[in-house]
Amino acid sequence: MHLELALLPERFAICRLDPTSETPRWAEGGAFVSVTRTPRELSVVCPAQNVPPGTACADEGWRCFQVAGPLDFSQVGVIASLVAPLAAARVSVFTIATYETDYLLVQETHLEDAIDALTDAGHRLFNPERD
Repeated sequence: MHLELALLPERFAICRLDPTSETPRWAEGGAFVSVTRTPRELSVVCPAQNVPPGTACADEGWRCFQVAGPLDFSQVGVIASLVAPLAAARVSVFTIATYETDYLLVQETHLEDAIDALTDAGHRLFNPERD
């Protein structure tokens, strides 16, 4: 399976907050934001510039690939076709799925390795920083 991906221009942060926390207002701005609540955490992915200094449990320095969508729910192996070459390249990923498509975040320090692994696997990447 060969997919088209776009590298989003922003740098992102992944934050873990108390599960009883209100969704912070700083988490609401940006072209791509993900807020997920479980019994153990409130997880926020947002542009790093939104996160106030001193926010506990905030890991900054992530870049995000968006899979061209919409994807049909019957498509099998979408995430596997992306994470397998990244795992082989020893690049850790944080994945997020939405109704229409999937997103993969990689640490910026491994961005070039991720780009090489994905393109070597036959995926087509639209990278505004290179194109």
